[in-house]
Amino acid sequence: MAEKTRYTDEELEEFRQIIIEKLELAKRDYDQLMASLTNKDSNDVDDTSPTYKALEEGSEAQTKDDLMSFAARQQKFIQGLKAALIRIENKTYGIDRITGKLIPAERLRAVPHATLSVESKQLEKQRKQI
Repeated sequence: MAEKTRYTDEELEEFRQIIIEKLELAKRDYDQLMASLTNKDSNDVDDTSPTYKALEEGSEAQTKDDLMSFAARQQKFIQGLKAALIRIENKTYGIDRITGKLIPAERLRAVPHATLSVESKQLEKQRKQI
């Protein structure tokens, strides 16, 4: 029996649904992060009133930096999910970009934007360390 080279249309549809759900949640999380960064939901005067407490200012700056990092990671995740949807349309979804073999379905269910199997990911990390 020949080795399977791509997922069936039914399997791709299952992955599409998983990705769409994760994408909606990721977009909602991103919007919430951006709202807190811009004080969109705030009616107070925190961003306009002068403050004289250096520790509080430092803490607020650190919090904003953390939120910006989270937002950037979330945006990258969203882009990865959108790219996965394109691969589904092209019927190339789930194919390891290094080996050309199928990425196990369990991995794709856990990390639906994956383009590498666990083994390929480990090999890639080892190459970068050399």
